[in-house]
Amino acid sequence: MNKTINGFSKLSKQSKIDWLTANFLQNTAENGSNTEGSPSDVFTQFQSSDAEFQRVFDGFSENTVANFPIPFGIAPNFLINNKTYAVPMVIEESSVVAAAASAAKFWSERGGFKAEVLGTMKVGQVHFTWSGNGAILRGLLFEELKAVLIEKAKPITANMERRGGGIRVIELVDFTAEEPDYYQLRVQFETCDSMGANFINSVLESFGEDLTFFLADKTDIAPVVVMCILSNYTPQCVVRASVECDVQDFHHEEAAFYADKFRRAVRIAKLDPYRAVTHNKGIMNGIDSVVLATANDFRAIEACAHAFAARDGQYRSLSDCSIENGRFKFWIDMPLAVGTVGGLTSLHPLAKLSMQILGNPSAAELMQVIAVVGLAQNFGAVRSLVTTGIQRGHMKMHLTNILNHLHATPEEATGAVAFFDHKMVSFTAVRDFLTSFRAEKSA
Repeated sequence: MNKTINGFSKLSKQSKIDWLTANFLQNTAENGSNTEGSPSDVFTQFQSSDAEFQRVFDGFSENTVANFPIPFGIAPNFLINNKTYAVPMVIEESSVVAAAASAAKFWSERGGFKAEVLGTMKVGQVHFTWSGNGAILRGLLFEELKAVLIEKAKPITANMERRGGGIRVIELVDFTAEEPDYYQLRVQFETCDSMGANFINSVLESFGEDLTFFLADKTDIAPVVVMCILSNYTPQCVVRASVECDVQDFHHEEAAFYADKFRRAVRIAKLDPYRAVTHNKGIMNGIDSVVLATANDFRAIEACAHAFAARDGQYRSLSDCSIENGRFKFWIDMPLAVGTVGGLTSLHPLAKLSMQILGNPSAAELMQVIAVVGLAQNFGAVRSLVTTGIQRGHMKMHLTNILNHLHATPEEATGAVAFFDHKMVSFTAVRDFLTSFRAEKSA
């Protein structure tokens, strides 16, 4: 059976669903194996009855057939630079929000988190080849070219410049030793409170056109512009978040022992990439959830973070820890290119609420909040690892999902929560408990 189709994007939403059901979900529809109803019913269930609301959501993507809800949670008690925040977190894993909230409460009683923005520069590139004399290009010709590029781009940059942003640096990078005739314009931008992707790409494309005309006119050798595109690697758009306290305030009666275990766990993640990946994944659990809640680009943030973690040639922990003179210090330097105006931030209803909950922050303030949540998440995860172990708390939070999967009634769920209060949770153990609980009830 040929399952290809032409013109899928032109079909109505219901026609898309009908085609999908007929070609890829027929067994589900015939057998009734989907307990929530037919595929069409499920897709319809996850569409808004508000036509205008759904129209806005459909505009976010292409070929949409439904919305995909993810829980929107709140982690309270984040004391950051002496200001208290309740932080929105969009994630499907309950233990992440719980760990962030726990760490926030812990540090709110020890002076809170400190955060500072170290830089806000974003980067774009014009990649081109040119077969002329490199020495001429790198000399006075390039200085003349920069002036032309900046002048020609003014219609694009004028509004950003009025807001305090714009083009900051234009560099010529010579890659001809690695790839014949290959050069790059590497451009640094300040985009204020916007993420700035569209602005940066528009400027770069303008640069590409003007570069072509300029070199062809000045040298009779036209370059070939390969591509003009922003870079999601932003090592100069960085925020630092930190906490510190006396070692004796760190844990309980064995504070010094556990503080040193914590420090050593972070050090291991600095040395071993296998551990570092999981360590940093925990940091990104917190960061991505706030990035999603504010409708920023979590994929760009992820890509940049992992490149930043490998900036010295080996993949390492994004966070650091030290113990000196009886003081425990824990911090993170995190590249975060985010925006608070434009894009989905201004269109997604919950993203707008997230911004309001956070006090309508500037991009710099949002950077600080996001980095702090990443640090808090990391603190909660490492603290669990060096004390009780990660699974006990994680599976306790996962208990609700297991109970839902096994169709537990409210009475059965209440009994299960009490039963597993001091026991290890596993799918098999919960299933066995429910079997026993139901047998006693029916006896």
